[in-house]
Amino acid sequence: MDPLTQGLIGAAVPQAVTPNRRLLLRAGFLGLIAGMLPDLDVLIRSSSDPLLFLEYHRQFSHSIFFIPVGGLVCAGLFYLLLRRRIDLPFKMVWLYSTLGYGTHGLLDAFTSYGTILGWPFSEERVSFGIISVVDPLFTLPLLVLVLLAVTYGKSRFALVAVLWAGMYLGAGVIQRHEAIKMGASLAMSRGHTPVRLAVKPSFGNVVVWKVVYETEERFFVDAVRVTLAPRFFPGTSVLKLVVRRDFPTLGKNTRQARDIERFAYLSDGYLARDPSVAGRIIDVRYSMTPNEIDALWSIDVSVTADPDAHVTFQAHRGDPMEGLNRLWAMLIAPVP
Repeated sequence: MDPLTQGLIGAAVPQAVTPNRRLLLRAGFLGLIAGMLPDLDVLIRSSSDPLLFLEYHRQFSHSIFFIPVGGLVCAGLFYLLLRRRIDLPFKMVWLYSTLGYGTHGLLDAFTSYGTILGWPFSEERVSFGIISVVDPLFTLPLLVLVLLAVTYGKSRFALVAVLWAGMYLGAGVIQRHEAIKMGASLAMSRGHTPVRLAVKPSFGNVVVWKVVYETEERFFVDAVRVTLAPRFFPGTSVLKLVVRRDFPTLGKNTRQARDIERFAYLSDGYLARDPSVAGRIIDVRYSMTPNEIDALWSIDVSVTADPDAHVTFQAHRGDPMEGLNRLWAMLIAPVP
């Protein structure tokens, strides 16, 4: 999730188990910073390999088995740089740091982008897909409650923050289940039997969901609103990527062919050739407007490039306000 939310959850957990009101500020501070540090893995990059950062993001630093090590590294840095200001024994610094650090990977696993929780024993990307990476309705109450815990010296505010997080994620589970049912119903109404069907919350809410289902030849992308006033928002479809068909002259032993395989793994196979841009491969799961195929990132393939050349990674932001306006229209649209 976004750094602020990660930091707030990282602060709330050590605060919730700290009965001494004089320690709440320090517990919250250590947990806040430690809760954000795992995302420093985005600094692992290569100027020659554009996909390397994707492979290492949410990898070892997010593993549950790395939590004691990550907590120890954070505690060591805090103790080295801030020992006099913190004025705590090292074991307390380690405890608060580890509690904050340990929340990060688990929280990321609740989003729709996979997190490798089992490294080094498993490379499986765990994704529960019940909350958006950015969700103000989730984050703002956490911010208020963590600040109240510090202001009034009451750990119960932090405990309420943890309970709020659990309740919101629980609501996301229920909403996801309903979105799956609506997506399956939509596919059935078209006479389709999906090979697989995935849903993910749209930006900043758990009300409007993106539905992507796969048939033998195509991906279908739609949106559904899961409320007491449910509604379908039909979208579009695109042919699934078939490398031999879409890039017939690309050698199977070239580096670009291997990069396509890597990108397919990172995208869980939800790849299509962009119908509007030659040589572009998109991840159809993500877009600002949930019923559109308007990828947030892609790779570009050049069949005339050297066999040792990599693909090019592209991030696409488009017009965020236009996307938000369309999403808002879905949130408030009347039932037909």
